[in-house]
Amino acid sequence: MAELLYRLGRFSARRAWAVLITWLVILGLSVTAYFAVGGALSSQVTIPGTETAKVTDQLAAKFPAASGGTGTIVFHTADGSAFTAEQQAAVGALLTSTADLPGVSSTNDPFATTAQIAAQAQQLAAGKQQIDGERAKLDAGQAQLDAGQQQLDSAKAQAPAAAAAQFEAQQAQLDAQQAQLDAGRAQLDAGAAQADTGQQLLDMASKIRQVSEDNSTAVAAVIFEDAQQEVTPEIKSSVVDHVTDGVPAGVEADFSNEITQTVPQVFGVGEAIGLIVAALTLIVMLGTLIAAALPLVSALVGVGVGVTASLAMSGVVDMLSITPVLGVMLGLAVGIDYSLFILNRHRRQLLTGMDIHESIGLANGTSGNAVVFAGATVLVALLALNITGIGFLGLMGTVGAICVAVAVVIAVTMTPALLALLGLRVLGRKARASIGQPHHDSTPTRPMGTGRAVLTLIGGLAALLILAIPALSMRLGLPDGSSESKDSTQYQAYKLTEEKFGAGVNGPLLVVAALPAAITDENAQRTEQVRVGSLLLGQKDVTAVAPIGMSDDKTLIAFQVVPAEGPNSVSTGQLVRDLRAMSPVAGNVTLGVAGSASGNIDVSEQLADALPLYLGVVVGLSLIILIFVFRSILVPVTATLGFVLSLFATFGGITAIFQWGWLGAIFDVHDPGPILSFLPTILIGILFGLAMDYQLFLVSGMREAYAHGAPARLAVRQGVHAGRTVVAAAAIIMISVFGGFIFSHTTMIRSIGFGLAFGVLADAFLVRMLLIPAVMHLLGGSAWWIPRWLDRILPNVDVEGSALERRHPSALHETPETATTPSPAPAP
Repeated sequence: MAELLYRLGRFSARRAWAVLITWLVILGLSVTAYFAVGGALSSQVTIPGTETAKVTDQLAAKFPAASGGTGTIVFHTADGSAFTAEQQAAVGALLTSTADLPGVSSTNDPFATTAQIAAQAQQLAAGKQQIDGERAKLDAGQAQLDAGQQQLDSAKAQAPAAAAAQFEAQQAQLDAQQAQLDAGRAQLDAGAAQADTGQQLLDMASKIRQVSEDNSTAVAAVIFEDAQQEVTPEIKSSVVDHVTDGVPAGVEADFSNEITQTVPQVFGVGEAIGLIVAALTLIVMLGTLIAAALPLVSALVGVGVGVTASLAMSGVVDMLSITPVLGVMLGLAVGIDYSLFILNRHRRQLLTGMDIHESIGLANGTSGNAVVFAGATVLVALLALNITGIGFLGLMGTVGAICVAVAVVIAVTMTPALLALLGLRVLGRKARASIGQPHHDSTPTRPMGTGRAVLTLIGGLAALLILAIPALSMRLGLPDGSSESKDSTQYQAYKLTEEKFGAGVNGPLLVVAALPAAITDENAQRTEQVRVGSLLLGQKDVTAVAPIGMSDDKTLIAFQVVPAEGPNSVSTGQLVRDLRAMSPVAGNVTLGVAGSASGNIDVSEQLADALPLYLGVVVGLSLIILIFVFRSILVPVTATLGFVLSLFATFGGITAIFQWGWLGAIFDVHDPGPILSFLPTILIGILFGLAMDYQLFLVSGMREAYAHGAPARLAVRQGVHAGRTVVAAAAIIMISVFGGFIFSHTTMIRSIGFGLAFGVLADAFLVRMLLIPAVMHLLGGSAWWIPRWLDRILPNVDVEGSALERRHPSALHETPETATTPSPAPAP
C-alpha cells in the first residue's frame, strides 16, 4: 500500500492541474446529481416494525382518517385578553381555508368545537330534565293506574258473579293502559341510557380543552393527508406561511414541532466560527497562510463532493434531515486533519533538502498510508452502524462513511497536487532560509519518571471516572418543543400549551381498540366506547380520554389519551408500557398505542437495546485492528480500555449538560430533557475511529523508536515528542469544527456537535496524550509482548511506511529534530 501511495503521490504532483480539474468535474457532477435526482429529507425519526408503526399501519388500512400526520397551531391574543367574536370568526375562516391547502386533510376550529361541546352538554342537560319530567308523568300515571286497579279488585270482590263480564272489560282497559305505560317507560329508559352514555363520553373528555379558561389561547389541530414522516417540508411551510399571513389583528400564531420541523441549516455562524478557529490553529502551527489554506480547501472540496453525492440518494431512500449535517461535520474535521498529516510530513522533508516531487511521493506513502488506515478504521466503525438493524441509523453511518472516504481519497490525490503547485511556499520565509541546514536535536534522552507516570495514571483515571458519573442516570428520548430555542415558534407553542392546557396536551397518545367482531348498532358502539374508554381513564397518569371515532368496518375504535405529563417525561413512558400491558381487555379487545410520543418512546427503546451490541462489535474491532497494527496484546487492550473510558466520560458530559442542565446558559439548554436517542450509538462509531487515529499517530512513533533500539520507556517519551504537536493540532481542529455546531438552531445538531467535541477533547488530551503514555511507561518492554505463534501468522501491516523509507534513502537525510514539526514562522 505504501508503495502504491508513493506512486500515486508522485503522479498527482506531476499531473497537478489534471488532478484538480478532475476533482472539480466530480464536484460538478455530484452537485448536478443532487439537483437532478435528490428528494425531500424527513424530519421524523421512525423505525419500521415498532409497536407504534404497526398501529399506524393498521389505522392506514382500516381508518385512514385517523392515520394522517397531525400538528397544532396555538392562537393567542397579543395582549393576553379574551378573543373577541370577530377574532374567533376570523380564526375559524383562516382554518377553513388552511384545510384547502395541498396535502392538508382537515383542520379543527377550536372555537366551533368548544361551542359544539357546550351545546351538547346543554342538550344533554335539557334532555335529562325532559326525561325526568316525563318520568314524573309516568310515575303519576302509574299511581293512578294502581289506584284504579285497587278499586277494580275491591269491586270484583264485592260484586255478584253476574257482573264479571263488566269487570273483565274494565280490567282489559287497565291492562292496556299498563302496557302503554310500560312501553313509555322502556322508551324513556332507552333515552336515559343514551343520555347517560353521552354524558359519560363528555365527562371522560371534560379535561381536554381547546380554548383556555381565560379565553386568551386556542389550540387548533391540522391533519395532513399523509403519515407524519411523509409530510414534506413544502407542505409544512405552506401551512406556516398561509396561517402567518392570515392571522387577524391582535392575534398571534405559533406552530408545534410537527409543523415546523424542516431541513436544518447545514452551515451557519457557529460553524463559520469553528472553521475560523481551525484556520487560526493551522496558521499558528504552520506559520504561513498558504500552507494553512491547503487543508481547508481540500476539506471543503471533499465535503462538497461527499455531501451532495449522499444527498442525491435522498430521491430513492428516506433520509433523516440531520444526516447531511453529520456528513458536513465529519467531512470537514477529518478532511482538514488528513490533509494536515501529509502536509506536515512533506514540510519536514523539505527542510532536509529533499526534492519536492520526491518529498510529496514519500509523504503520501508514509503519512498518507497512515491516513488511509486511519480513515479505514472510521469507515469500518460507521458502516458497522448497519448491523443495528435500524434503517435511518445505518444510513447516517453510510453517508458519514462516504464523506470520510472522499476525504481520504482527496487527501492522497488532491493534497499532493496542491503541494506540487505551491512548491516551497508551504514553508515560511525563515523555514525556507534554513532548508538543508542541521537543526538542533531536541529528542528526549531520558524517560518519564515512574512516579510521574503513576500520578498521571491515577489523576487521569479519576478525572474520567468523575466525568462519567452522570452517565449512570442517562435517559434516551427525542427532542420536543421545549428543547428548541426560546425565541422559536415551536418553543412558544409548547410552553403556551403547557401553561394553558396542561403538559400532557403536548404529547397525546393515540390508542386503538381492535374489536373481535364488528359492532353495527350505534348505541352498542357508544356503549363500547364508554366501556373501553373508562378502562383507559382508570390508568395511572391519564388525565382525559376522548373517542375519535370508528373505522369503516366497525372493528376499530380510536381514542385520544392525554397523559398527566409531557411527552418526554418518565411517567408518560411508563403509561405507554402500562396501556400495552393491559391488552387484551375484557371482551377480547386488543389495544395498541401510537402517536408522536409513543413513536419517540419506541425509537428510543429500540436504539437503547441496539447500543450494547454495537459497542461490543466496535470494541472487538478495536482489539483486532490494533493487534494487526502494533503486533502486541497489551497495547490494543490499553487503547481499547482508554476508548471506553473516554466514551463514558463523554456520555457523562452530555448528560450533565443536556439532561441535568449544568451550564445551560452557555449551551442554550433552558429546559433539560432526555439525551437524543441515537446520539450514544453515533458517538461510539465516530469517536472510535477518531480515537484510533490518535492512537496510531502517537503509539506508532513509540513503536518505531523501540524498533530502532531505544529502551521501551525512553521510546514512549520519544514517540510522544515526535507526534504530540500534530496530534494536538489535529484534535484542536476537530474540536473547533464540531464545536461550531453546538450553537446550531436545531436541538439534535447541538447535542451531536457537543458530544463529538467533548469526546475528542477527552480522548485526545486525557487518554491518548496523558493516560496511554503513562500506562506504556509502566508496562515497559512487556507492552510489546506478543505470543510467537501469533507473531508468525500476523501479516506485516507497515502503517508507518518504514519499508518505503528504506527503499528511498533520501528520506534518511532527516535529523531527529526535523522529524518533528518545525517551529511556526511568519507568513510570507
